[in-house]
Amino acid sequence: MSKSSSNKSGSKASALKTQVEEFVRQQKNNTYNYRQVSHAIGASTSAQQRNIALMLVEMAFNGEIIEVSPGKYKSPQRGNEAIGTFIRRSNGKNSVVTDTDGETLLIAERNSMHALNGDRVRVNIAAYRRGAEPEAEVVEIIEKKEQVFIGTLKVDRHFGYLLTDSKYLATDIFIPKAKLKGGKTGDKAVVRITEWKQDFKNPTGEVIDILGITGENTAEIHAILAEFGLPYKYPQAVEKAADKIEAGITDEVVAQRIDMRDVLTFTIDPVDAKDFDDALSYRVLPNGHFEVGVHIADVTHYVTPDSIIDKEAQKRATSVYLVDRVVPMLPEHLCNGICSLRPDEEKLAFSVIFEMDAQAKIYNSTIARTVIKSNRRFTYEEAQSVIETGMGDCVEAILALDAMAKVLRKERYEEGSVDFDRAEVKFDISPDGTPLGVYFKVSKDANKLIEEFMLLANRTVATYVGKPKDKKKPKAFVYRVHDAPDPQRLADLAAIARSFGYKVKSSGTPREINRSINKMLAEVKGRGEENYLATLAIRSMAKAIYTTENIGHYGLGFDYYTHFTSPIRRYPDMLVHRLLERYLSGGRSVQVQKLEEQCKHSSEMEQLAANAERASIKYKQVEYMQSHLGENYSGIISGVTEWGLYVELNDNLCEGLVPMRDLADDFYDFDEKNHCLVGRQHNHRYRLGDNVDIKVARADLEKKQLDFVLLDDKGMAIKGEDYMGKKASVKEVLSEKSHGKKKRRRK
Repeated sequence: MSKSSSNKSGSKASALKTQVEEFVRQQKNNTYNYRQVSHAIGASTSAQQRNIALMLVEMAFNGEIIEVSPGKYKSPQRGNEAIGTFIRRSNGKNSVVTDTDGETLLIAERNSMHALNGDRVRVNIAAYRRGAEPEAEVVEIIEKKEQVFIGTLKVDRHFGYLLTDSKYLATDIFIPKAKLKGGKTGDKAVVRITEWKQDFKNPTGEVIDILGITGENTAEIHAILAEFGLPYKYPQAVEKAADKIEAGITDEVVAQRIDMRDVLTFTIDPVDAKDFDDALSYRVLPNGHFEVGVHIADVTHYVTPDSIIDKEAQKRATSVYLVDRVVPMLPEHLCNGICSLRPDEEKLAFSVIFEMDAQAKIYNSTIARTVIKSNRRFTYEEAQSVIETGMGDCVEAILALDAMAKVLRKERYEEGSVDFDRAEVKFDISPDGTPLGVYFKVSKDANKLIEEFMLLANRTVATYVGKPKDKKKPKAFVYRVHDAPDPQRLADLAAIARSFGYKVKSSGTPREINRSINKMLAEVKGRGEENYLATLAIRSMAKAIYTTENIGHYGLGFDYYTHFTSPIRRYPDMLVHRLLERYLSGGRSVQVQKLEEQCKHSSEMEQLAANAERASIKYKQVEYMQSHLGENYSGIISGVTEWGLYVELNDNLCEGLVPMRDLADDFYDFDEKNHCLVGRQHNHRYRLGDNVDIKVARADLEKKQLDFVLLDDKGMAIKGEDYMGKKASVKEVLSEKSHGKKKRRRK
């Protein structure tokens, strides 16, 4: 390179550094990453952005800025003290996340005051040390989080202790004999910590409940619920209060509603469903149009605000659907009895009634309380048979509704709704809870028929309140919202899709972006990259939540959306029913703050329920695979992390881990941006969505963990080699890896 070229290059780098430093000076307490810096100063090339990323790393190392979380920075304006949430880990890597800017500060165990995961703490922040991660010391536990620990009891002559299953606690819990509540060695128990003295390694606790014998199905399922803070039994007082409620469909009640008992009505549900909370009605109008009624169980007619039943339902917020059972939000007398829209029984409903034509054009809609009588209970399989053969009960109605649903679905996708349609794993379970087999639940036309009319009803109700026809200010309401994808994840998806020859828009209107995603998902069907790109597309999306602040539903492409159609199993739907009743009768808007708190609680409980459902599926997967140890399977890489590869098996969707320690043929680096592991010596890549062959190596039921070993093209386990291509023992390779890590740290 000539001297002038070198000077020119150095001048550009210096100018870029000046711009970065100026940007940092202006940020005060704001956080930022290299992409935000690049966008702000107009650095559009990949080389410039790479240089900016390196500059930020160097500035953080020198103490000029603080890395509050991986890749996220801020100026060092913090004081010596902070308040935040304590994060405890069983591996000893405790930390606190500060309230002010989300900075993560390391907390050594000796400096933790034995704070537990989720506790609110005050910390003193240690002086900055160049190149070291920021540390702090807990000086006060401001608020202790209510929590319990699940594990197996071991009882000796004079005391007992709990061997915990928790990822948040590394130690066992000592339990005095008087606090065992009759627990014996081998029992699965729920324990609360009562004391943890500063100089003691182990906390002291008391048994709250005995779930059963470790390994028994009910004990393990209840343990999963308890682990996530979810109830596993129903309070008797609430059950008794529900048992006193009668259907009460009197002439006076009917007179206040639209009587639709003579209109053809039916339900379509899973074969094992007991709580039928939605039904469809159908009749042809004199003008040739169709009247389609979406009828929802009128739960709030029976459950009054602030009653003992309502308080329990609000606390639970949702029914929990585990692999072998349902933990209901409402007592069984209500959810499976009085409120359930069972055939040949008169029922009270809250309905949205549409006038539509064969092209699914809506001429008008009415939201009203009704009385209905279901003529037929269909399973999805029975309704699907009617659609496919054109024969069976209610054939005219089902075929007409199916045709309209297909039009609604087509229009929804054209307007920007995202088409995520993945198979759902289900188990054949024996009476004692043992998983006998695995099958996939695939959504067919009958499922989609119900889905479209429920979406239509939810959308109609939300629009009625959120967009009043009289142009008045909308009243407070519960919306189901879905935020736009994270721009960075969307940009990564677009870049990776482009490398395969597909175009995904990373900017533009939601409709344009979602249609481009749908187009890509359709084009990759049946191709090798299908799993990879479909998985990335799903992971680019935000989580849907309940809130009073309507921002629309990005994934569905709706400006207004709520949950109205499942009040038997979701508390937000009960809130929506009550608000509708109030507003339909001209009532004033409710207090937003209280409603928002209920929305937040419901969103949190929904997430806990989803986590518990996944944990129960994982438990059954591991239990099922225990009888398949040593067998070979094909699968796809479903997750890539710094500790290994997750592989989802094609035959049964069971997921297991290939630990990084078992990838002994090379030293692998985790490339987070491109979702892959890259071998340093041979440059071999393991990428999200890749097809691989594995052998089932371990099935740890207690940890709910499957471990796999990768196989080569000949079906042999991939063995370690040193970096010169010679055979090496796994121990030698791991030793070399460890040496490599030390070298990297010194750099």
